[in-house]
Amino acid sequence: MIDEDFICEYCGKEVNRLSYTARDHCPYCLASKHVDINPGDRSEDCHGKLVPVELEKYKNTYKIIYKCEKCGSFRKNIMALDDDFDKLLDIYKNK
Repeated sequence: MIDEDFICEYCGKEVNRLSYTARDHCPYCLASKHVDINPGDRSEDCHGKLVPVELEKYKNTYKIIYKCEKCGSFRKNIMALDDDFDKLLDIYKNK
């Protein structure tokens, strides 16, 4: 599993690794990149932009549901503890 710092390609902010699991989206704009087949493996060839489209209750947290702008597939990622709460609420309000 790869957990690393990166610069978000969509909002330009510096994103630090999570340390407790693989970071899979920007905590500021919530965008992601379609790079994983399985969490943290970086084996997907698509590399399209994953945009958050919905939230789903998962245990005592939420999963962000993403749609890839390039290939149209959907992915789910568990929200991170440092995700922008207002952005999460925007997803919930716009469903």
